[in-house]
Amino acid sequence: MKYARVNWNPAGDLLRMVFSCLQRSLPVMLAVALLPGVCGSAQAARIKDLAEIAGVRSNQLLGYGLVVGLDGSGDKDNAAPYTMQSLRSMLTQLGIVVPPGVKLKPKNVAAVSIHAELPPFAKNGQRIDVTISSIGDAKNLRGGSLLMTPLRGADGQVYAVAQGNLVVGGLSAGGVDGSRVTVNIPTAGRIPNGATVERTVETLFNAGDHLTLNLKTGDFTTVKRMVDSINAAVGPGMAKAIDASSIRVNAPVDASQRVGFYALIENLEVKPGIAPARVIVNSRTGTVVISSEVRVSPAAVSHGNLVVTISEQAAVSQPAPLSGGTTEIVPQSQVKLSEQDSRMFLFNPGTTLDEVVRAVNQVGAAPSDLVAILEALKQAGALQAELVII
Repeated sequence: MKYARVNWNPAGDLLRMVFSCLQRSLPVMLAVALLPGVCGSAQAARIKDLAEIAGVRSNQLLGYGLVVGLDGSGDKDNAAPYTMQSLRSMLTQLGIVVPPGVKLKPKNVAAVSIHAELPPFAKNGQRIDVTISSIGDAKNLRGGSLLMTPLRGADGQVYAVAQGNLVVGGLSAGGVDGSRVTVNIPTAGRIPNGATVERTVETLFNAGDHLTLNLKTGDFTTVKRMVDSINAAVGPGMAKAIDASSIRVNAPVDASQRVGFYALIENLEVKPGIAPARVIVNSRTGTVVISSEVRVSPAAVSHGNLVVTISEQAAVSQPAPLSGGTTEIVPQSQVKLSEQDSRMFLFNPGTTLDEVVRAVNQVGAAPSDLVAILEALKQAGALQAELVII
């Protein structure tokens, strides 16, 4: 076993290390959060990017409708009977009575779900985008048109009405022999400005004598700095911290003055607090994100791989002439066992992110190996960070 001592300068050039990793095309995917511990002080951000006003939110809308005008790529009557029922009901509402014995074949019609997001302060007559998705066995929605469909909120009330021609980014084509080529997703599309708002949702922006700002990511340091920034801009005592994610700000009662007041506040810049030390591991993609505050206690790590290779070959057993025997295929297996060369690397006290990344990349660890090393360091108590597996 080889023993290599890792003893770098914590203030090493991180960019040079990243470029070196890219040039070697290492299998380890490292997304490094460049926080103050690595690249100086944190950058200031606007309050509008860090917090939201309580009660000012969007609302989700949902509807069920029919897309017509498809080129034979709609729902099949035997696989999606609800499409035929919906088509019959729509024709009845339009005054067309379909005899009970007549069976509709809606191959040019597809049953779809429509969903949209109603933004705050949306007024009657304004238009919003909608997304359409097939819920039957339709093969392609390209070229279809959505018929008038009401969109309802969680309370069951109609807040918008959608209708229009679909924009589908996918493409599907098939041959007579059953071969098919599909590009992207042809069973979903969008209608830009495809819905008209019919009902307004009231917000809490003009209610009461104050505004409550909720941080998108709770942090005591960020809340303290935000309160100090607001009080310095509009006056002492105007803002008070409620907890790690909420701030109460006294606001004018008049609506027009309140708009200008918040316009001033949302453009104030605040340096957010440094996030806790975390190591995020995506076990499906092999992506690892290590924040700059991660520290490693003194520890020595050795990681090796045991590789078992099994190869299969087919040998033909040919019988002797005139023996009356039959030709047989005899499988032959070869098993090889090898252990890859492993290296041990040592983390000194106070090891920083720079050294952790260098050590892992120097041994050429694969994503699965990297996860195993991080888990072992955490169990040993040497990883001073929260290990999150997603």
